[in-house]
Amino acid sequence: MPAPKAHDWIMDLNAYVPGRAHVHGIKEPVKLSANESAFGPSPKAVDAVKAAAGRVMRYPDPASAELRDAIADVHGLKAANIICGAGSDEGLTLLIHTYAGPGDEVIFSQYGFMVYPIQTQAAGAVGVAVPNKNWAADVDGILAAVTERTKIVIIDNPNNPTGAYLPWSEVERLHAGLPDHVLLVLDAAYAECVTASDYEAGEALVEASENVVMTRTFSKMYALAALRVGWLYAPHAVIDALNRWRMPFNVCLSGQVAALAAVGDQKHLDAAVRHNNEWRDWMTAQLSALGLDVVPSETNFVLVEFPDESPFTALECNEYLTRNGYLVRALPSLPKHLRISVGTDEQNRTVMALISGFMNGSQEGRT
Repeated sequence: MPAPKAHDWIMDLNAYVPGRAHVHGIKEPVKLSANESAFGPSPKAVDAVKAAAGRVMRYPDPASAELRDAIADVHGLKAANIICGAGSDEGLTLLIHTYAGPGDEVIFSQYGFMVYPIQTQAAGAVGVAVPNKNWAADVDGILAAVTERTKIVIIDNPNNPTGAYLPWSEVERLHAGLPDHVLLVLDAAYAECVTASDYEAGEALVEASENVVMTRTFSKMYALAALRVGWLYAPHAVIDALNRWRMPFNVCLSGQVAALAAVGDQKHLDAAVRHNNEWRDWMTAQLSALGLDVVPSETNFVLVEFPDESPFTALECNEYLTRNGYLVRALPSLPKHLRISVGTDEQNRTVMALISGFMNGSQEGRT
């Protein structure tokens, strides 16, 4: 008797590969591979998790109502148009599976968050990857790729893994050029990091349109990655559709109370953002001084290009850093580049010193 058979499009999937966290022979390597916040979470969030520990026998609020109200208050939004989830990943997954299926197309950038193509294929839809322009989404390229089968356009703004962003005028131009039936998803996971004056995350466009959704996360600058809390802001019709099949109790109790405390501690968030942006700019300057090309970043990481010639390639630098206990992100889609997250003061100085030594021919740690 034949065994159960999964959909072909599922079995053809390449699973998401997280940033490396472990190295054989090194007990506690420094992890700069996953864009986590080295500044850490608000102490109020940590205290809230501790205080909630005695209530873990109870299901959490299935609607995350208190958290939604707090998010709405901080950002000036409508709580009824917010859904909270297990990271922004859940929101993105819900959107793709709700609005796209076999025979449909989902458009995203060639260099972008890998959840987009994975969940598109998992839904049985076809992913259309448009080459980036100046490392960000290419508005003209995306509009040219739209067909009658297009159901969703997703842009991560700022972009992961490049760190580049689209100015708001370009986002508005993209939206204006899309058919009304195409859903535009603005993934603003790194919005808190942005210093550019011509950037917006997307709230106003959501409120002015019926086909725009913005997704956000507590995993980055709020430093709650382990608790998996995110949210999206969408028109009522989208909220209604997602809530019809969203998993109940999808944000755990610890996640809800921690995010509630974190969003209420904007002073800590501001300090985390200052730390990030100061060190991001410093790292960019250090790498540029070594003659390396760095993509101007509006995130909590930098993307740096290494030479083609051995012994100074990205692969060799990654191996060198790993042997010295520092983990950064090697990208199969960008083999000449490494993505390096902003760490603590000491971690940033050390990883830059290691890269400087590598580029200047140091033999320390080499085989």
